[in-house]
Amino acid sequence: MHIMFSVNSFNLKDCVLKCPCLSTGAYLVPYFILLILIGIPLFFLELAVGQRIRRGSIGVWNYVYPRLGGIGVSSLMVCGFVGLYYNVIIGWSIFYFFQSFQYPLPWSECPIRRNGSQAFVEPECEKSSATTYFWYRETLNITSTIANSGGLNWKMTLSLLGAWIIVCLAVIKGIQSSGKVMYFSSLFPYVVLFCFLVRGMFLKGAVDGIAHMFTPKLEIMLEPQVWREAATQVFFALGLGFGGVIAFSSYNKRDNNCHFDAVLVSFINFLTSILATLVVFAVLGFKANIMNEKCVVENAEKILGYLNSNVLSHDLIPPHVNFSHLTSSDYAEMYGVIKIVKEDSFAQLGLEQCLLEDELNKASSPFWSVMFFFMLINLGLGSMIGTMTGITTPILDAFKIRKEILTVGCCIVAFLCGLLFVQRSGNYFVTMFDDYSAGLPLTIVVILENVSVAWIYGTKRFMQDLEDMLGFRPNIIYFYLWKYVSPVCLIILISASVIEMAVSPLGYNAWVQDLAMERFQSYPPWAIVMCFALIVVAMLPLPLVFIARHFNWLPDGSNKLSVSYRKSLAKEASTLEDETRFILGKNPSEAPSPMPSHRAYLGPGNSSPVELITNSTSISGYGSGYQTNPAPPKSES
Repeated sequence: MHIMFSVNSFNLKDCVLKCPCLSTGAYLVPYFILLILIGIPLFFLELAVGQRIRRGSIGVWNYVYPRLGGIGVSSLMVCGFVGLYYNVIIGWSIFYFFQSFQYPLPWSECPIRRNGSQAFVEPECEKSSATTYFWYRETLNITSTIANSGGLNWKMTLSLLGAWIIVCLAVIKGIQSSGKVMYFSSLFPYVVLFCFLVRGMFLKGAVDGIAHMFTPKLEIMLEPQVWREAATQVFFALGLGFGGVIAFSSYNKRDNNCHFDAVLVSFINFLTSILATLVVFAVLGFKANIMNEKCVVENAEKILGYLNSNVLSHDLIPPHVNFSHLTSSDYAEMYGVIKIVKEDSFAQLGLEQCLLEDELNKASSPFWSVMFFFMLINLGLGSMIGTMTGITTPILDAFKIRKEILTVGCCIVAFLCGLLFVQRSGNYFVTMFDDYSAGLPLTIVVILENVSVAWIYGTKRFMQDLEDMLGFRPNIIYFYLWKYVSPVCLIILISASVIEMAVSPLGYNAWVQDLAMERFQSYPPWAIVMCFALIVVAMLPLPLVFIARHFNWLPDGSNKLSVSYRKSLAKEASTLEDETRFILGKNPSEAPSPMPSHRAYLGPGNSSPVELITNSTSISGYGSGYQTNPAPPKSES
């Protein structure tokens, strides 16, 4: 199940909010390095602790080190924040999906306005492009500042409601319903991606786009922001720190080879990211060629005008240049000659260079179609199932509540909170939450998970647990990755994030309708407070739980079985009692072994289900029915 979740986590957020982290060769190398140094080791760690301890994210860290039990709560908070705006993106995909059933597509050309007998192209669209206009004006109907809410956008509100209904139906029965959904939502995108890749490779300029993707740019690779974004992509792609991986792995058999799962999922995820990015850049290469040809034609007309008005001499035009069949190379040669000869007055001519690389470097709209948006909905749904599991599993572990009631309640509350993102200014809040509620808090959660296992619980002890659980000892390289390499990398990433926040102005890219372009604007004071509040709220459980348990104000819960797990034990105990009654009715020589063939993992005490239920009428105390002499894990020397 966790394999499905992790593969699906490639990454609807980055498909829509920004270019994927694998969007150029500059991101490819950092992403792969961080996948090896951080992604695989910590993904293996989360799978292992979930499978070993068999609890949700809160229960796992209460067991490992109760004073850092706030890790699970912070993970739940991050899941909640991400789920709020992530489902908005699924709503966008649903809206585009239904808009795709039109011919021609509504974003294929600019709308025509009429003023009496005169017809003209919508100025905002003419200054930008048809796809950009449809996104900002027809879809979002966006305001020019975050301070101007503009009221609810009813189209996006209905789309968001539909998205939450779909998610609710997918997860309402827990692992039983979400598992069936994820089989389809995991495999269907591959079919679509391969279809688009084959089609995209036959487009003019597709090779240029793919070549641009794999071209490394060392100057960009040296920028800290590139590494930070690559790390964020690793976290989102593998689901690190969200709690979903731990929740899903807690359902695994105790002897499941989670090491194989970790390596397999990580590399499938990496290859899936490359496949999806190949599709995007094949199409972007095609669009860049079209835009480049348009640029050449428009500037060639300017040059012809200057030649006819004697602003430019005909001697500046190379003899082989034919304006009727002007190629990009011919224009580049002509542009270079004019720039040299007319150096003093060149800027006044208003000629553009028309480089294909410049077009490829521009952020562009994705390749929209019915199947593409259906694929995006599936990708988002797979990620949301993991996110919702990361929210509901810890709550179900801690409280006795019906799964269906909790799921419906969470979805209703999330929809109401999500109305913030479907105002006309909602896109600015999506960007805010994406920048501040997940990045830094998620990195802190992940490093504390790493430290809890490697330095407090003990790497040697954890390796021994893995050997007992898996039947083999993982490679020694994991010892050094968990203990030294991954924590150091994460500390560097956290430091880079804090430094960037300190030196860079806090702001967002606002859409200016009159100019038909984005411009950076600083956040107003209340929005800056909101940005830091997102970080503080997500991280607040860490010091609160630590202080409360240090002074014994809060029970540590390290040996308290989860509600859902107690139910499974009770069911197993009931089955065992039925078998015992059946056995007692037979002769001793005919009686089979009273132990079941498979027994769920019960924790360090290794007590049987019957002993647990019999020895404790209420398994809610401090280790009652779980360990005879409970003691928190000791750090290795």
